[in-house]
Amino acid sequence: MTGLPSSLDCLPAAHRERLLALGLDVSCPVGTRLFDEGGTADRFWLLRSGEVALDLYVPGRHPAPVVETLGPGQLLGWSWISPPYRWHLGAEAVTAVQATEFPATEVLQLCAADPALGYALMRRFTEVVAERLQATRIRLLDLYAPYGSGLA
Repeated sequence: MTGLPSSLDCLPAAHRERLLALGLDVSCPVGTRLFDEGGTADRFWLLRSGEVALDLYVPGRHPAPVVETLGPGQLLGWSWISPPYRWHLGAEAVTAVQATEFPATEVLQLCAADPALGYALMRRFTEVVAERLQATRIRLLDLYAPYGSGLA
C-alpha cells in the first residue's frame, strides 16, 4: 500500500487484517476493462496506484460518459454486496493500476462468520455507495442539465 490513506483504514485493525488476508495483488494495464455495466459483480478492489474511470452506458453514445475517476486508497466496486450482483456502472483503467482484489463470495462468508466485521465493512461500503451516487448525480447534472450542477 502507498503512504496514502486507504478506504479500509476506518475498519478496526483486526478486521482489516482478516479482510486483507483474502486479497490478491493485481495489475491492470491502461485500457483494461475491469467490469461492464450489467456484468456479474463477483469481486471488488482496493486501488493502490493508478486511476480507474467509472462510466455509464448510454445507448447511442460511444464512448460511455465518465461519471467519476477513482485513485489510490479508494474502493472500486460495491455491486457485489446485494442481489442481483450485477455491476451498476462500468470501469476502465485510465492509467496502469495496482490494486488488491477481493473475491466477493469469500468476503461475504467472512462477514457472515464475523457479524462485527460484516457490520463495519457494510457500513463503509454504504458510505462508498452514497459518495458514488452523489458524484454521479453531479456529473450527470454537468452533462445534461441546462446550466450544469453549479458546483464549478
